[in-house]
Amino acid sequence: MLALKLAYRNLMGARLRTWLNVVVLSFSFVVIIWNKGILNGWDQQARRDTIEWEIGGGQYWHENYDPYDPFTIEDSHAPLSDATVRAVAAGKLTPILISQATMYPEGRIQNVLLKGIDPGQQIVKLPSAHLLTAGDDIPAMIGRRNAKKNKLAIGDYVTVRWRDANGTFDAAEVRIAHIFKTNVPTLDVGVLWIPLPKHQKMMQLEGEATILVTARETGAAGSIIGWDFKDHYFLLSDIREMIEMKSIGGAIMFIVLMSLAMLAIFDTQVLSIFRRQKEIGTHIALGMTQRQVIALFTIEGAMHSVLAAILAAVYGIPLLAYQASVGWSMPAGTDDYGLTIADTIYPAYSVGLVFGTTLIVLITTTIVSYLPSRRISKMEPTDAIRGKIQ
Repeated sequence: MLALKLAYRNLMGARLRTWLNVVVLSFSFVVIIWNKGILNGWDQQARRDTIEWEIGGGQYWHENYDPYDPFTIEDSHAPLSDATVRAVAAGKLTPILISQATMYPEGRIQNVLLKGIDPGQQIVKLPSAHLLTAGDDIPAMIGRRNAKKNKLAIGDYVTVRWRDANGTFDAAEVRIAHIFKTNVPTLDVGVLWIPLPKHQKMMQLEGEATILVTARETGAAGSIIGWDFKDHYFLLSDIREMIEMKSIGGAIMFIVLMSLAMLAIFDTQVLSIFRRQKEIGTHIALGMTQRQVIALFTIEGAMHSVLAAILAAVYGIPLLAYQASVGWSMPAGTDDYGLTIADTIYPAYSVGLVFGTTLIVLITTTIVSYLPSRRISKMEPTDAIRGKIQ
């Protein structure tokens, strides 16, 4: 208790030097927590949107399907078994048929993925109900990015050409029935959605599909011969790797900020020990052991982080709370990078994040404060009282 009182008195006596260190360290607190909160918010938003819009409770892929290899798409389809058809009817699965096609908006050539989906499905958030139609008309829906790129609007007709399962080329006019907005670019960029029955008829693939999306409530529906189940861990790997890469950048910023703050505290401790040699000798002469004096100076340095945490809470909590309520608006064009990212990211802070950051800073500050304090163990009390430099 005595060491704490002496440390606090000495820090307050230093005045400007102490508060400069505390302000810099508190700034590091706030920036580190803010940066990690942004990444956590982005991660949660991207996962939530991808699950709701695209992957549901997981997906069954045809054994030949590889989304990164367009040459596999032609052979990536198979008929649905009776059990699978019953699961689809029960709302546990929804099939999607994927094929390659060419679209000609305003006479220009645009390669697209033609994806057929059941207009009545309720498993993913994709607004497939807009594909309901009667007659021979082929309705289609596209994402906002795709519509903007190809200058298409609701009600427009565009020519689409494809090659069916027998290798025969065919073409038809499709009507843009709906333009949807999503944060998941794999549903938007270069994709044209049409009703599954019409797509199967166009491709001469009656009753076949490429992937099966499972309901979030049921997840995997058991083993299906010829199909491989992909869980959330696999399907969200791109998002996880992106967040990990961004976290590395955040770690670099963390190291830079901490290095600046720790350098200031280290220099302060060295200067303090140099200027207070007589005080150190007096403490030892009055009965304090060298370990106790070292502990006193170490506590002084560590208290910088305590004061910094208090100061950071004073202005950081309102600032971070406001940021969490209004979010961080992303620059225009960010959604064209192929990342699952919303127009506005809302930071996500946790108790573990705040206390973890505080503990790391406290431990680091304590170590940095202890290093120059070791010099006290080499001082002789009589020399220190005379101000003789070792």
